[in-house]
Order: sequence, then C-alpha cells, then structure tokens
Amino acid sequence: MSTEADAAGRALGRSFAALFGVTFCGLLAVGAVLPVLPRYVHGPLDSGDVAVGIVIGAYAITGLLLRPFAGRLADRRGRKPTVLLGALVLSASGLLYLPSLGLAGLIVARLFLGAGEGALYTAGSAWIVDMAPEARRGRVLGLYGLAVWGGLSVGPLAGELLLDAGGYNAVWIFAAAMPLLGALIASRVPDPFVPLSHSEPHPLIAPEAVRPGLAIALASVGYAAVAAFVVLHLEDRGVGHGVVVFGAFAAMIVLTRLVAGDLPDRVGAIRVAIVATLVEALGLLTIGLAHSLPVALIGGCAMGAAFSLLNPSLMLIALGRVSASARGAAMGTYTAFFDAGVGFGAPLAGLAAALTGYEGAFVLAAAVAVGSSLLSLTMLRGGRPGPLPA
Repeated sequence: MSTEADAAGRALGRSFAALFGVTFCGLLAVGAVLPVLPRYVHGPLDSGDVAVGIVIGAYAITGLLLRPFAGRLADRRGRKPTVLLGALVLSASGLLYLPSLGLAGLIVARLFLGAGEGALYTAGSAWIVDMAPEARRGRVLGLYGLAVWGGLSVGPLAGELLLDAGGYNAVWIFAAAMPLLGALIASRVPDPFVPLSHSEPHPLIAPEAVRPGLAIALASVGYAAVAAFVVLHLEDRGVGHGVVVFGAFAAMIVLTRLVAGDLPDRVGAIRVAIVATLVEALGLLTIGLAHSLPVALIGGCAMGAAFSLLNPSLMLIALGRVSASARGAAMGTYTAFFDAGVGFGAPLAGLAAALTGYEGAFVLAAAVAVGSSLLSLTMLRGGRPGPLPA
C-alpha cells in the first residue's frame, strides 16, 4: 500500500513540475519582450512614449475581457485543451512580431498575448487545484504562482541577451518558441478533470469569486504603485536604488512562498488575507515615507512578504466556494479582477503622484490596501468557506 502511495505521490510531483514548467515557459515569453519593445518602438518604428504605453498596455484589454471566457472553456472542454490553446495563441503573438507590420501589428500581437496568457494561467490554476491534495492547496497555488514571477523575472534578462546576440528577430522567435515548448510539455500531463456536458452551466462571472476578486483588485493597487513609481520616488528623495528595492520586493515574494507558503492552509485563508493586506499597507507607508535606502528596503520586504501570501489566500477563498466543475469560471473571474486592479491602479497612483507628489501615491495605495483588509474581514464574518470539493 505504501509503495502505491509513494508511486502516486511521485506521479503527482512530476505532473506539478510539468505544469510549473508550462506556465514558466509561457511567462518567459511574456517577460522576454518587455525590455525590448520600448526600444523597438523608439528605434525601428521611430515612435514616441505614448506609442510605447499603448503597445505595452494593449495586452491588458484581451487579458481582462477574455479570462472569464477562458475559465468557462476550461470547465466545459477541459483544463488541458484550454492550456494548449492558450500556449498556441501565446506563440502566435511572438510570430506576429516578425513581419514588421508597424504599430498596428505590434498592438495586434499584444492582444494575442493577453488572450493566450489569460487562457494558459486561468486553466493551469484550475488544473493544479484539481490535482492538489485538499489540505495543501494553498501552498500548491502559492508555489505555482512562482512560475509567473520566475518567468517575468528571467524573461527580461533572456530578452536583453538575445537582443545583443541576434537582434530583434531573435527575441521574437524566442517569444514564439517557448510557449510551443510549454504546449509540448502540457500534452504529456494527465488531466484528471472530466467536463460534465450535462451539468447546468455556471455564470460567466462566478459570483463566488467577486468578493475575493475585489479584495485582490484593491490590494494590487499597491503592486502597481511600487512597480510604476518606486524608482522615481527614491530618485526624487535623493536615495536612488529603486531597482534594488523592487528586487527586494520580488525576492521576498519567492522566499515567503517557499518558507511560509502553507500558512493559508494552516491558519485559514481569510485570516491570512486580512493580516497580509495590513502588512502591505505598512510596507507601502514605509516606502512612501522613506528618506534612506534601509528604510525603503524594509518597506519593500514587508510589501513582498505580504503580497506573496495574499494572492494565493484570496485565490483559495474564491476556489473554495465553487464545485470542481466551476473552478475555471472562478479563476477566470478572480484573475480578471487582478488585471483590473493593476490596470486601473497605475493611473490612479499616477494621478495621486501628480497632485501630491510620489509619497501621496504610496499613501493612497496603503489606504486602498486597508480597504482590501476590511473587505476580507466581511468574508470572515460571513463564515469560513467549506473545503474545496474534490
């Protein structure tokens, strides 16, 4: 019996590692083009900063609008077909950079990228939960999320190296090839989910995921503020080294998930979400008030540790309120709220910075994070979610 259990455990571990690799490959392609596109727009296309912003941000349109549809597709057709479709669309976005179709071509490529990444991650998250043991789903979701952060961290470095070695086309080919590698890996992973064609369809926007989605949307304003303004804020203060602070933030996300990623399972996802958003608010205030690098680093580390636990906790709450046949819908709804929070959070923080200075952007983001904590508190008062259905 123990031998069979060990074999099953090893098979589960291989499947998880494979799905981690699938998502990592997809986000590696996403990250690789990020530092290259602005130079391509400024250089060969001879366009300005407004064009850069439009090209970079275009992916959010399809990412936000199509995630719920990707979730429904994952519930009706299966996790694996949706992940494979997402990987192929993501690969197509890389190929669309190659013909040099100007700004319009870049925008279309970015729209493909948003649709492909949204389908891949939404269905992949549901697939991971289908396989994970019930008592460890919070930790598994946290570890799976590292595939996203890993791809977005390593991808820009790969893009820089490829640009130096082979020019723009080398980057575009890499962005097309990596999702294909991910699709090849995904095709070998067993999918335990069996769609129930006779079951009543779940709403496109899963109502069970709306409150956790709103909570992550509010909390992600802090992430948008850090990503957009920490460098400018610290330069304005004469401190500098904003990239180091953002690096500390990203490093704490990884470290916290490795060391304390099981806290949502052990303590309770709602309680962890409440505390994490309060710690996020303190981290944002610390960065906003910092006049020295050590203080800013403390704020960045606090922000990273909090955000690391917050996202899987709220995701676990969203998934804990739906049946197995509606997990895709829940993930599509939840991740769309995250996209919306980042998409609207950056301009909101920018408006605060324009009116009050960079410090005001971080103070505003901290206040919004407290609002997220209060929203999570209403979920606690409403009762803990039941165990995730198998």
